[in-house]
Amino acid sequence: MSEHAVKNPGRPKRSDRRRTLVTPEGIALPLTLASRGTRFGALLIDLAIILAAVILVTVVLAYSGIGMLRSVGEDLDKLQGSARYSLEFLIILYIALMFLFRHGYFLYFELGPRGATPGKRMTGIRVAARDGGRLSTEMVLARNLLRDVELTLPLAAMAEVVGGGGIVAWAALAWLAVFALFPFLNHDRLRAGDLVGGTWVVEAPKSKLEAAMSTGAAATTGTSQTTGAAYRFGEAELAIYGEFELQTLERVLRENRPEALVAVHEAICRKIGWNPGAGDERAFLEAYYTQLRGRLETGMRMGQRKADKHA
Repeated sequence: MSEHAVKNPGRPKRSDRRRTLVTPEGIALPLTLASRGTRFGALLIDLAIILAAVILVTVVLAYSGIGMLRSVGEDLDKLQGSARYSLEFLIILYIALMFLFRHGYFLYFELGPRGATPGKRMTGIRVAARDGGRLSTEMVLARNLLRDVELTLPLAAMAEVVGGGGIVAWAALAWLAVFALFPFLNHDRLRAGDLVGGTWVVEAPKSKLEAAMSTGAAATTGTSQTTGAAYRFGEAELAIYGEFELQTLERVLRENRPEALVAVHEAICRKIGWNPGAGDERAFLEAYYTQLRGRLETGMRMGQRKADKHA
């Protein structure tokens, strides 16, 4: 046993967080679960952003409301007509914005093409569906609506205990602590919201495409050395897929498993409206990989990103 291992007997290994995601096409993709510390750091960043936005909106709307009150000498009975309606509108607007900050922030960003809030993006993680499919609205709603049980209610119960609450407050705090500590109680580091929503949080791929896989001159020209077929794909056929699918295709080509090559070849052909045929799958996939990569790299140089086929 190495000296480093002796000094750090309880330190979690990165390999403990490695999992395999199976896509709907039956392709096995390796991924790494986000660590608990990284997830907590991302949450703190997001809460700081929300708090800053709440303070800014509160100050702006309060300043506007105070200006209206000063115009009538702070006598609400004198506040009539449009001025009264304007003050009521500010109150309603404030309530709506607080609700959006509390729930809409996470929903908006996690339903986006990156599947990540600003905090998650800064820490290099994202939300993914455990079934390998697309991250759906229902999944994101479920995982975020449970955040009140995991975070808001425990904090409220803690405040009640600090304020001198009785045994009921202590019991509520103990019960809610189970939800708050749920990521520490299971091997996959799942929140209760992840368990209900069918999601997990994983390390996000690098923003830049990895070095291109060597596919040879035949793939560059799109001509098969086996059959002589020339594979040329149009803009509409290449625009279907994004960076995630490119990385998936590259893994399939590197592993070179015949059953995976056939499955992916058929899936792409169905998607772009080609007749799959048989016997020339690798040449087809190499040509598609090369041309898709070229299209995505051109888009990135122009400031246009396509994270996946759903973007």
